[in-house]
Amino acid sequence: MRVATFNIQNLRLSKTDDGDALHGAYDDDIGPSSENPALAAADRRLSAALIAQANADVVALQEVFDRAALDRFHDQYLTRARTAPYPFRICLPGNDGRGLNIAALSRIEPSEVTSHAAKTGADFGLTDLPPDLRDRALLRRDCLQLRFAGITLFIAHFKAPYPDRARSKAIRVAEARAVRRIVEDSFERPEDERWIILGDLNEPSDDEPSALAVLKDGFSVDLLDRLPPTARWTHEMPKSGAHSTPDRILISPRLDREHRDTEPVIVRANDESHPEADDSPHPQASDHALVYVDLPGV
Repeated sequence: MRVATFNIQNLRLSKTDDGDALHGAYDDDIGPSSENPALAAADRRLSAALIAQANADVVALQEVFDRAALDRFHDQYLTRARTAPYPFRICLPGNDGRGLNIAALSRIEPSEVTSHAAKTGADFGLTDLPPDLRDRALLRRDCLQLRFAGITLFIAHFKAPYPDRARSKAIRVAEARAVRRIVEDSFERPEDERWIILGDLNEPSDDEPSALAVLKDGFSVDLLDRLPPTARWTHEMPKSGAHSTPDRILISPRLDREHRDTEPVIVRANDESHPEADDSPHPQASDHALVYVDLPGV
């Protein structure tokens, strides 16, 4: 099985003079050129080309508005990108204030799909959290659990490190603890099962101690750590050019034993030239790279 994760950046349907069209791979504060439908379409061609290049069996996605946007992207762009179709498309509502949710494209039908978006910190047994995390929905988006024959995926998108960096980190630590509890509750002996935690975990490159320690240290193996530090970046800040690695693939101890030498592949798209791009960072597939891993025998 080949599994990928990709923050596709603001995939939603927008109203245009000609009807609904997909929003481009940019945030809404980029500038006036972001309103150009031709640029938005160019972005989504690149998004589709990136997914087609990876050719994964399952693609975990972040920042998808709803199933309608996912279906439009699949039918209008992916099917023209010379890749096999993804008949199983999942997008469930989560807790993101902008409505950008976790989703998945799959060529394999999952036997079980579970959202954990409604659970509070107390539901996860995290009664030591402050009241706003203990008594309300804890996960900023969701942890979308997909069970397949032989492997289970836990797709997450943690709190970004702003506007309050310390507060954001405290939320990410709580989210990481919750995801660990989800995994632990899913198996009698998690270390002996095949599972992956993947997605945009929003870990800043200089975040010490790591908010992900509860997930990584002795519990799972971060495949991005197998790459040289200078080669593992998956996000570049548009103005400063600073690199970070928010996109992660954490595998279970059993998968680690079975795939000791497996390294992830980072697929970064080259921006295509466009006469109307001006000085904006368009077109682009996303502000994130796509990451995939091959797991033969799964």
